[in-house]
Amino acid sequence: MVDVTPKEATHRRAVARCRIHMQPETASMIASGAITKGDVLAVARVAGIQAAKKTPDLLPLCHPLLVGSVYINFTIEDSYVEVEAQVETFDRTGVEMEALTACGVAALTVYDMCKSVDRDMTIGELALWEKTGGSRGTYRRKSLEASIDEALEQSSAGLAAASVDGLDPDDLD
Repeated sequence: MVDVTPKEATHRRAVARCRIHMQPETASMIASGAITKGDVLAVARVAGIQAAKKTPDLLPLCHPLLVGSVYINFTIEDSYVEVEAQVETFDRTGVEMEALTACGVAALTVYDMCKSVDRDMTIGELALWEKTGGSRGTYRRKSLEASIDEALEQSSAGLAAASVDGLDPDDLD
């Protein structure tokens, strides 16, 4: 386990997101409260909060810390539910793992509560979207669209430079 005792305690925050892909009918049933097991999002929210607090029990080298707050939010779209977990603390180590765990367990709870109507659901795209605090400062994930645009710009710039240098861009592999 990494020794965090020499580190200064700071305010730390992490945001994670994932999606549960499902049939449009399932998303509609969640939105209208028609799932027979009960209020899917309320139960998933509580499960996510519990998971954030229990993260060190699940991940052997994850430091126990005082979780200051956990927020679990959902966005229902036509064919998926997006889960967002935000965790905050004032401590010597970050809460990225708590946010990821909360998000994943909330998604698993949605799956569990809806599996009787949709066995084709998939859970994916679990990722850290933001982290603040600590010695490394702020991290923000770029959206997929922004990453693609940046890659295209770099690729175009490279081809333009090759043309200027007298190389034929069509000869580049």
